[in-house]
Amino acid sequence: MAFQVIMGAALQCSFGAASSSLVVLPDKRVLTGTPDANIVDNKPLVNIMPFGMCSSLANPEVASQTASNLGVLTPAPCIPNTPAPWNPGAPTVLIAEMPALDNNSKLTCIWGGVIQVVDPGQTTVMIP
Repeated sequence: MAFQVIMGAALQCSFGAASSSLVVLPDKRVLTGTPDANIVDNKPLVNIMPFGMCSSLANPEVASQTASNLGVLTPAPCIPNTPAPWNPGAPTVLIAEMPALDNNSKLTCIWGGVIQVVDPGQTTVMIP
């Protein structure tokens, strides 16, 4: 069993230099003190905040700055680009008619990074 992810959960991107916190809007949500997340809480700059500096060459900003620096990897500010929902979620538990987000789910950034939950924000509610 996995832990339910809630607002404020700590996230980390494989190409990010810093961690970030998940933002879950309180509309049509289950509250366990704070809003619980589902798999469509994946919107960049709404739910998923930047991870400091990005080091993925698939990111056009990083590629441009690296080329300008004669091929030396030069990180650029992270702007997450996450068009697909979290995967897999917990399909047996629905929040706002979508699978709940658990701490085993991953989110893929179009720049090649994999975002994972480092701390679900709580450790009392488990979901299958």
